Amino acid sequence: MRTDGTEKPKFWSSEVQKSSQWPKIKVLAGMLPSRVSRGESISLPSPAFRGCRLMVISMVMVSIGVYARLMKHAAALACLAVDPAILLIVVGVLMFLLTFCGCIGSLRENICLLQTFSLCLTIVFLLQLAAGVLGFIFSDKARGKVSEFINNAIVHYRDDLDLQNLIDFGQKEFSCCGGISYKDWSLNMYFNCSDDNPSRERCSVPYSCCLPTPSQAVINTMCGQGMQAVDYLEASKVIYTNGCIDKLVNWIHSNLFLLGGVALGLAIPQLAGILLSQILVNRIKDQIKLQLYNQQHRADPWY
Repeated sequence: MRTDGTEKPKFWSSEVQKSSQWPKIKVLAGMLPSRVSRGESISLPSPAFRGCRLMVISMVMVSIGVYARLMKHAAALACLAVDPAILLIVVGVLMFLLTFCGCIGSLRENICLLQTFSLCLTIVFLLQLAAGVLGFIFSDKARGKVSEFINNAIVHYRDDLDLQNLIDFGQKEFSCCGGISYKDWSLNMYFNCSDDNPSRERCSVPYSCCLPTPSQAVINTMCGQGMQAVDYLEASKVIYTNGCIDKLVNWIHSNLFLLGGVALGLAIPQLAGILLSQILVNRIKDQIKLQLYNQQHRADPWY
């Protein structure tokens, strides 16, 4: 008999307790209190620590971009679209926000941050996939956009030191000059071949267009003097005459496997981050449901 005078149900009889099913009942009951109710965290491999390192890297990128931007001359504002410092700041800020959601969400087991991280990572992955597919399908339009970008960079060549160094590096690396040909440098006001151009660099090209001379100890920055005024065959003896667009297209065609490997290397961590974050969110939800179930049945006399 129970203390309140009611009869003890058959479930609590000695026969049931002695039966072979009773240990299983105790085991199942012992499994119900969740780890969340005991104050323990859910153990799951997550990109938390790697995300913290990426947060530090993103902050360094933003710091370098801000420093480079503040140290520039005011005339550099004329070409924000191709400014490496602005690009560095934007990428750093986006990387910081994304890794913040993933890192803090994993450490604190915050469903909202984890879902935000998963959603943003999915959007980034889909944008990259769409850009690759559209670039392949509309290759002619992509080529036109690249040509427009290079021509705009040529116009602002002397306005931005970072852009100038970037163009010089590209022309040396790909052994090219200008966008379509070396005469594209006439778009720049300093290299323009018009008769009313008072610049000493009139009808010239940058030194990065010049053919390398192994025996030359000091770089001759005036090696491209007057090259736009001569014909193609004569200019090809001194400078690169082919444009950088064709060189870039040829490089892409000859390195498709390398580019595919880079794309796969970028896609796998993103997909892994999306998958792990969703697994962690589902486990947290399951633990919350189990905790609520325990709380509802804690005062149940038949539990």
